[in-house]
Amino acid sequence: MKRTLLALACLSALSVAALAGDEKAKSDNTATNERDRSGETKTSGDQSNNSADIKTTQAIRQALMKDGELSTTAKNIKVITANGHVTLRGPVKTAQEKAKIDQLAKSAAGGAQIDNQLDVKGSN
Repeated sequence: MKRTLLALACLSALSVAALAGDEKAKSDNTATNERDRSGETKTSGDQSNNSADIKTTQAIRQALMKDGELSTTAKNIKVITANGHVTLRGPVKTAQEKAKIDQLAKSAAGGAQIDNQLDVKGSN
């Protein structure tokens, strides 16, 4: 009985150590965070409360959600509209998704200028 409990305790400790090792393997977002804090790039806090800008953002977001070919990652990008200027930011899995989102945004935005800052991350 004691041996069984000791074996289970050792296995549990190894499992916890393995999970902790995976934590360290995650990417470091320091550069991205510094870029976003610099004020040189648009963040969700830059979204305008102007009704036309809100409608543009809403139309783009609805177009993204309706497209069944886009990944969940692609559907969760940031869409920021201020003064009729739309910024698209965030990761997408493929260059095709990036192009598709750009096309959908241009179509839904009704002539608004689109700044496509999407990053192709690929699937891991």
